[in-house]
Amino acid sequence: MNKRTALLLALCLLGGSLYAQDKGAKRERKKNLVVKEWNLRAGSKTPYLDNLTTYDEQGRKIEETEYASYGQKKRVVYEYEGSSTKCKRQIEYDDKDRVARIKVFEYNSDGTRKKQYNYRPNGKLESTKDFEYTYK
Repeated sequence: MNKRTALLLALCLLGGSLYAQDKGAKRERKKNLVVKEWNLRAGSKTPYLDNLTTYDEQGRKIEETEYASYGQKKRVVYEYEGSSTKCKRQIEYDDKDRVARIKVFEYNSDGTRKKQYNYRPNGKLESTKDFEYTYK
């Protein structure tokens, strides 16, 4: 192997390692974090809560609630299997906090999403979505 190839290989490995460390550092910063987003309408002095996102002790998003001026607009609960960082199931709630849709995900071996199943609140399959990844 010539020096140029060895240098290129080393740079690629270093880049991948730094990317993985950066991803881990982001997850570390989100442990037990609650993020509140506030909106303030022009001319008003009273802000209102727009979005609330909650992360668990592993830095995974576990709940996200979107608000309107009248209250909760929708809420999404994220479920994981064990210590996995991949969301296995999302439960969407409407403005009255009733289940509106359930999404179940399958993943490829490289961690990318493979398939999404969308269920109605009664458990009946409504639709599916396949994910395809191509490079230019």
